[in-house]
Amino acid sequence: MSSGTTVVILIAAPPGLRGHLTRWFVEAAPGVYIGTPNTRIRDRLWNLLTDRVGNGQAVMIEPVQTEQGWAVRTAGRERWTPVDFDGLTLMARPRGDGSRSSHPGNEVKQNRPPP
Repeated sequence: MSSGTTVVILIAAPPGLRGHLTRWFVEAAPGVYIGTPNTRIRDRLWNLLTDRVGNGQAVMIEPVQTEQGWAVRTAGRERWTPVDFDGLTLMARPRGDGSRSSHPGNEVKQNRPPP
């Protein structure tokens, strides 16, 4: 993955949303998009994804100036959530016991460093 590569993963997303992403990304596999949009385009696409993902899930992995060299944003229901652990991004899984996730609804989680 080059320094400017962005990956978007959609799960159970509306078909129109998937089609919109093909304007900026190549669909490498079903629901997996790879491209090199600039920061402004990524932020606008992320706003679109969070507004339209519905009951699906969206994950964006993007380049940033951190030790790992990337950051992750998630939106949707029943998704893995990025957690900062002493500067290292780890992903927390939703509970598998059928109870509600600790992150209900379509709230957005991201581990991007402040600008």
